[in-house]
Amino acid sequence: MRAFFPKLINDESGVTAVEYGLIAALIAIAAVTIMGTTGTNLSSTFGKVAGKL
Repeated sequence: MRAFFPKLINDESGVTAVEYGLIAALIAIAAVTIMGTTGTNLSSTFGKVAGKL
């Protein structure tokens, strides 16, 4: 039992998976934000074009 806990504390294999998960979440949030802004801008642009026609 005494050898188990120090080995568990020094094990960093799960840390990498958590870091990759956080990076993927941040990229997803950024992508959704950018796509939302782009969609709004495109909608207003098409609205202006439709109004001119």
